Amino acid sequence: MNQNLQEFGEILKELRIKNNLSLRDVCKLVNYDPSNWSKIERGRISPPADANTLIKWAKALGLSEDAKELQNFTDKAQIAQGVIPEDILSQGNAVGYLPVFFRTLRNEKPTKVEIDRLIELIRNA
Repeated sequence: MNQNLQEFGEILKELRIKNNLSLRDVCKLVNYDPSNWSKIERGRISPPADANTLIKWAKALGLSEDAKELQNFTDKAQIAQGVIPEDILSQGNAVGYLPVFFRTLRNEKPTKVEIDRLIELIRNA
């Protein structure tokens, strides 16, 4: 089972329970199928890709309208889907550095030039 799906499902369930919402209650609030919500909570299927739907869910689950909190929730949903967030992909210069990042995660050493480019990107962020 995909660990990211599992983690997002656990977050979803914890938020629902924290707000004293039954599965059916939260699904009525957000107009979503309870069977599919349950599958997401159990890490069986991916959350929806639509950002507006995810924001609606976040608000129904008691998350504040703080931009960082909403962004964190939608980022976790996109990670569960195996998707790189659109705002990251739209930054052409950042996308160019993703291969270096991926190699680093795989414990493959980046070249000196790649490290210097990454440092420059971070400084200019």
